[in-house]
Amino acid sequence: MLGPMDEFPVHQVPQPIAWPGSSDRNFYDRSYFNAHDRTGDIFVITGIGYYPNLGVKDAFLLVRRGDVQTAVHLSDALDQDRLNQHVDGYRVEVTDPLHSLRITMAETEGIAADLTWTGLFDVVQEQRHLMRQGNRVTLDAQRFAQLGSWSGHLEIDGERIAVNPDTWIGSRDRSWGIRPIGEAEPAGRPADPPFEGMWWLYVPIAFDDYSIVIIIQEAPDGFRSLNDCTRIFKDGRVEQLGWPRVKIHYRSGTRIPTGATIVTNTATGSELRFEVESKLPVPIHVGGGYGGDADWIHGVWKGEKFTERLTYDMTDPAIIGRAGFGVIDHVGRAVCTEGDKDPVQGWGLFEHGALGRHDPSGFADWLTVAP
Repeated sequence: MLGPMDEFPVHQVPQPIAWPGSSDRNFYDRSYFNAHDRTGDIFVITGIGYYPNLGVKDAFLLVRRGDVQTAVHLSDALDQDRLNQHVDGYRVEVTDPLHSLRITMAETEGIAADLTWTGLFDVVQEQRHLMRQGNRVTLDAQRFAQLGSWSGHLEIDGERIAVNPDTWIGSRDRSWGIRPIGEAEPAGRPADPPFEGMWWLYVPIAFDDYSIVIIIQEAPDGFRSLNDCTRIFKDGRVEQLGWPRVKIHYRSGTRIPTGATIVTNTATGSELRFEVESKLPVPIHVGGGYGGDADWIHGVWKGEKFTERLTYDMTDPAIIGRAGFGVIDHVGRAVCTEGDKDPVQGWGLFEHGALGRHDPSGFADWLTVAP
């Protein structure tokens, strides 16, 4: 079971790289990327994942323009050449580790891409994320994040869309560890107490002189189990920004946010106020494969060289009804005010999900919506 990576001094356990240190079926190794041109007219989300204990690798590309969200899915049998990341015609080439890479997708179901990523700031290592259900670890993951620009082009049904690095921006993350993937497992004894939901906020935004990455997870009672808020400067300095206070602004009658107000403090004690607005929402559980997706789940065996394309009408009441049961990624515009300094504008990702009960938001159960 040896592969090309075994030539390099990267081993962490006394076995081939192809064998994960954990035998948990849910071990995964994944990359996520998003891209937009700061207009709110288009949002591209894509990623590739390896699931060695399931024998599967897969990739996806989501595009939302106006009221149409299109998903392309690719899946194949796992191979051992991790230095050549690809699923059929989808490829990720790391040209300068932690700084630049290239994503290409040969024409697949009418969509093609050739996109080059250039980091605008250094990557930041996020806090390790650990969750348990009873005695069992359900999530144990490490991740790094980065803000950057994009260049290249997209092709959608014969239309070529230029991607200019002067305007196209986005965030990416690499994560690996254990999280629920593949087909649902037998439940065993019901959870006691039962799972009532979770509240999640992830906001990586790039400004001219720094980027900010905010990650917060809360339990139904508002207990904050993950709090990671950092500012990354051009010179590589990383500043912790304390304990953010968050107010999500929801569209009345829904759990779809229109924006958020985030207030925290810098290392010197001055207040940093962060106003974020959504310019275009993309539910990543509608064709993206993330939690609650009825159409695509990462790590499921679909057969060799599987591809498909799905198209969603985002005005369809059935699709709108799914939005409250998963995480939504938004083209995010932010205005940041630090102390008495002039406000500065930034762009990036505004990702939020309020699933089930969340007492601080006034959500009593899975069906409660904003007034």
